[in-house]
Amino acid sequence: MTKKNFKNLETLCVQAGYEPKSGQPRVVPIVQSTTFKYDSTETVANLFDLKEGGFFYTRLGNPTTDALEKKIAALDGGVAAVATSSGQSANLNAVLNITKAGENIVALNNVYGGTFNLLGTTLIKYGIEARFVSCNDFEELERNIDSKTRLILGEVLANPSTQILDIEKYAQIAHSHNIPLIVDNTLTTPVLCKPIDFGADVVTYASTKYLEGHATTIGGLIVDSGNFNWSKGNYPCLTEKDESYHGLVFTEAFGKAAYAARIRTVLLRDFGNAPSPFNAFLTILGIDTLFLRLERHSQNALKIAEFLEKHEKVEFVNYPFLKSSPDYELAKKYLRAGSGVISFGIKGGREEAAKFIDSLELLTLVVHVSDVRSYALHPASSTHRQLSDEELKKAGIPGNLIRLSIGIENADDLISDIDNALRA
Repeated sequence: MTKKNFKNLETLCVQAGYEPKSGQPRVVPIVQSTTFKYDSTETVANLFDLKEGGFFYTRLGNPTTDALEKKIAALDGGVAAVATSSGQSANLNAVLNITKAGENIVALNNVYGGTFNLLGTTLIKYGIEARFVSCNDFEELERNIDSKTRLILGEVLANPSTQILDIEKYAQIAHSHNIPLIVDNTLTTPVLCKPIDFGADVVTYASTKYLEGHATTIGGLIVDSGNFNWSKGNYPCLTEKDESYHGLVFTEAFGKAAYAARIRTVLLRDFGNAPSPFNAFLTILGIDTLFLRLERHSQNALKIAEFLEKHEKVEFVNYPFLKSSPDYELAKKYLRAGSGVISFGIKGGREEAAKFIDSLELLTLVVHVSDVRSYALHPASSTHRQLSDEELKKAGIPGNLIRLSIGIENADDLISDIDNALRA
């Protein structure tokens, strides 16, 4: 039986993406080279014309990066994947690949703050409008789609609100308008949710987070499901001739992988936001243990969320696998477990929340989320400190909100530290 016959996620995390031949390194080697040797000008010409596959410059492809891309594509059930230099680059390329000035996208208003700024304040300067709508408000979604809309973008698990996207419903609406659904799966990963199984067309990741898992490497990934029919929508960039490749048509040349192929051969070619081979190698090492880590992250987080829900100093708790969560049924439908991110409100306000953070000993204060260590953050004092209490409330981030990123330490030790800080 070959590795291709194994479909279980535990096995794919460890085995997918790289199959060494006899005498080759068992672990994916780091190909730390910018360029590659060939013996024929015809071969190089065919590579540049996209008539042959292969590596000729690491900005467009590298054997180490290729192994990472194949691993995540196997985990998600996609036809192809493209690695980028960061999660921001992944979302940027996912949007720009099929959108141009004069067109618009519809995005959920609870997306990660960096994504919100990218779409709402930066891309608008280049003529691409982002229309933000409330999560799972389908009437508002329909009102914002028109003939110039090219995609819908949301997050499976929102940060820090932990709201769950109703993927299947969003996919149905998107496809009824002949546009794709793009979802950011960073906080759940394919171990907890495979969005393509529920109709998502493109999946993005900040591999910086759970995929790499150790807070050492920035990176991003884009997975192409291969399921969307680009010829049904208005996507001439994929269905008409590209003069920079002598009239090549991506849907004809690459079939189901046309979307991913264009990102690699046009956007990485021109924008240059490719990852380094060493970063790809570290991310592969992280994914090897992804299944085990996500199990522990989720077990710890649920135990801590249940503790917080009963604590006298806590006003509210947001965690999708709490039975009291408004998203509990969606969580059971889409997720295998709840991930490691919790948000909760301390009774009082900004001062009490800030004092809680300052009183922690085991959990540390960092502007990061989703790796093996446990972290705590007070958004009103850090990432959202420019906003007033009223503005924070409108953004769904009250002044007393704390975001916890629960690691893989002993849960009882973490609870003891949280309890002591709350009582301080």
